[in-house]
Amino acid sequence: MEIEERQPVPAGPRSEEPSGERPEGPSGPRRSPLARRPLIAAAAGCAVLGGVLVLLPSTDEGGAPRPAPGPVARAVGAVGAGAPAALPDLAALIHDRESRVRARPRDDVSWAVLGAAYTERARRTAAGASYPKAEKALRTSLRLRPKDNVAALEGLASLAGARGDFRAAKQWGEAAAELAPKRWTTYPALVDAYTGLGDYKAVDRALARLLALRSGPAAQAVASRVYRDRGRREDAAAAISDAAAGAATPSEQAAFLTQAGDLAWERGDRQESLDHYRAAVNTDADAYDALAGQGRALAALGRAPEALRAYRAALAGRPVPRYALELGELYDQLGLGAEARAQYDLVRDLVRRDGAAGVDDAPVLGLFEADHGDPRAAVRELRAAWQRRPGIEVADALGWALHRAGDDQEALGFAVRATDKEHGGGVRSALYAYHRGQIERDLGLSGAARRHLAEALRINPYFSPLLVPAAREALTALGEPPAGGPPEESGDEDTAAPPAAPAAPGQTSAR
Repeated sequence: MEIEERQPVPAGPRSEEPSGERPEGPSGPRRSPLARRPLIAAAAGCAVLGGVLVLLPSTDEGGAPRPAPGPVARAVGAVGAGAPAALPDLAALIHDRESRVRARPRDDVSWAVLGAAYTERARRTAAGASYPKAEKALRTSLRLRPKDNVAALEGLASLAGARGDFRAAKQWGEAAAELAPKRWTTYPALVDAYTGLGDYKAVDRALARLLALRSGPAAQAVASRVYRDRGRREDAAAAISDAAAGAATPSEQAAFLTQAGDLAWERGDRQESLDHYRAAVNTDADAYDALAGQGRALAALGRAPEALRAYRAALAGRPVPRYALELGELYDQLGLGAEARAQYDLVRDLVRRDGAAGVDDAPVLGLFEADHGDPRAAVRELRAAWQRRPGIEVADALGWALHRAGDDQEALGFAVRATDKEHGGGVRSALYAYHRGQIERDLGLSGAARRHLAEALRINPYFSPLLVPAAREALTALGEPPAGGPPEESGDEDTAAPPAAPAAPGQTSAR
């Protein structure tokens, strides 16, 4: 079957699920053997982009095979299916839609597709200038068709989520869902928005709605991400395995292989994560998250020269602060102080660049400042971020910044929120456990500190080139637990309850 674009019928309040199916048939992209075996899921998600497509028969009226779709049609197909588009195809789509809106400036559909394509390019390559372009294109579409423009609303939700503005993503996504509740491509953006805001009941509702409307690879990838956040690794693995089995393009398959690599890394399986990351890059050379993942895994395997090359390649293709921070810490661990400082300077430069494009890098910047810069500045930055996006990622970073700034009592409340399931912190993160353990150690909660530091090394004994040695040193200093456990009636500090987790903005604090 071939995908061909058409102008959509305006969506009304009860419009049906948008077309946008990927072509199916015996021919398809070559799949890595890793994509056909059970895979492990991880956090990385796929941005959902607007677009309306129609499927045509794969043969013409005379029965002759129709030509394969070109790059623009392939990119429109990916955009409409909520899947990653190959970067060359995406460039062709952007050029095509830019030409269209120049010729027909009142074409609201082309403006919406162009905005979605800009968002995807910015997400894939960290091309900061593409975010303002995306916003301008999507708002132009909405201005031209203000009442029932679901594609523009959906595109604005995805754009806001990509920037880390989860309140705006929620606003735009809920407006789109109200107009077209059966349009499945809205719900992944809502899942991401609710996750960033720490509203896990809303996450579950949005995911249930998505899976009721759609069971394909994009929906399964979102489900896998939610299951991972809840600590349900087996469910996450099953979901991403199903997604990988249904991947229809190399770019989509690479995204799922990268997800598999991420979760394999999170549980400390260096070689399996490396295998997944390599398969992703072999499938799509522009899979920059997978290149950075290779750097992580290779460093843990003791293959530093290869790790450095992988990180540099990832930064060249997608210069984001997180890659620069990880590379700087690897240089630090290798004793290359000047090179590390250069990367730390780059972290600040990239954060400033992203901020100019409306991107919120607060969690990465906060952790960087806490460990390598000014912890008090990190606290200020992360307190403001907590008001904007009170999810577990910011809770962990703020707790750690408070600890580094000397306020361990308040720090523990945020660490509890990041790690306890009752507060939404179900993800099994070695970093989060390490942060909580070190905070508890400084508070004199020796038993709890010992438990969480050991848990961090048990989850992933390679989670950080700098923090793993610190975790081991702290455990050694704590020594073995007392025989028979802490006394129950002596007032031992190990039995003291931690402070209640801080409430998210708009909620009542338990403290």
